[in-house]
Formats: sequence, structure tokens, C-alpha cells
Amino acid sequence: MKLKGIPLFVAVVLLYIVLYFLNSQKLFQALYESGLVLLKIIPIFLLVILFTAIINYFFKPKEVARHLGKKSGWRGWAVSLIAGILSHGPMYAWYPMIEDLKQHGLKKGLIATFFYARSIKIPLLPIMIDYFGILFTIVLITYTLIASLIQGWLIELLNIKSSHFN
Repeated sequence: MKLKGIPLFVAVVLLYIVLYFLNSQKLFQALYESGLVLLKIIPIFLLVILFTAIINYFFKPKEVARHLGKKSGWRGWAVSLIAGILSHGPMYAWYPMIEDLKQHGLKKGLIATFFYARSIKIPLLPIMIDYFGILFTIVLITYTLIASLIQGWLIELLNIKSSHFN
């Protein structure tokens, strides 16, 4: 059994206990604010759980490894770029699903490429074109896609080099 979040949870509880003795009014204000944030992110977590369940149901680990694993080739990089561009919502909402895919063989470089490509926001492109022009927008998007691939390749390179030291 892994205790990934237990130390952080214990630290937060201890901080709340200390805050109770120092300033209980601030404690209740902090709890209230935390509750509001929790209410906002619960739908996102439910959506991520749904996506993860769908992925686990339709895609078997061998399929994921074939499309996004070590032998995925250019197809894996293309999927990572396209998925990054099409993804929406807060980045932290993608972490559980990405972690699940990583356990099924997703390459770390593809993760970096996905997150970097997320900076391209399709709904904002018309506004960007209006403010900066079509040529600027196309050049910026092209550079962003190239940079996201370079980031992914560098992560892969660092991952390969670090595995030689273990």
C-alpha cells in the first residue's frame, strides 16, 4: 500500500490545529474557503474519473502502450500534440488520468508534449487573429508545436540518460 498523500494530509491537519490555537477565526475562514474550492473542483474530478473509466474500459494497457508507449513512434507524438491542443479545463484535472495512462506505458516525453501543447487554446484563436493577425498567429502556433515536441524529446533524452545511472 502506497502512502502518497498521507504526509501532506498530516502536515495540513497539523497546520490547521496550530491555526486553531493561534487564530480560530482564521481557521474557520480557511475551512470555509477550502470548502468552496472543493465544491468547484468536485465536478472536474468526477469528469476525470469518468474519462479514466472510459479509457480503462475501451483501451487495454497493451493498446495504450502501442499508441503512446515506447514503440509509439511519430503517431504517439502526433496524438500527444493533438490531445494537448484539444484538451480544456484546469491542468491539474488531467493529472489523475495522465498518471493512469503513465502506469499503462505512456512515455514521459509525450506527457511533456501534451502539457506544452495545451498552451494553444482553440476558442481563443479568433481573438488572437483579430488582435495580432493571421500570420503572427500561425507562426506562434507553429513555434509552440515545435517547442512542445522539443520539450518532449528533451524529457525523453533526460529520462534515458537518468535510467543509465540507476
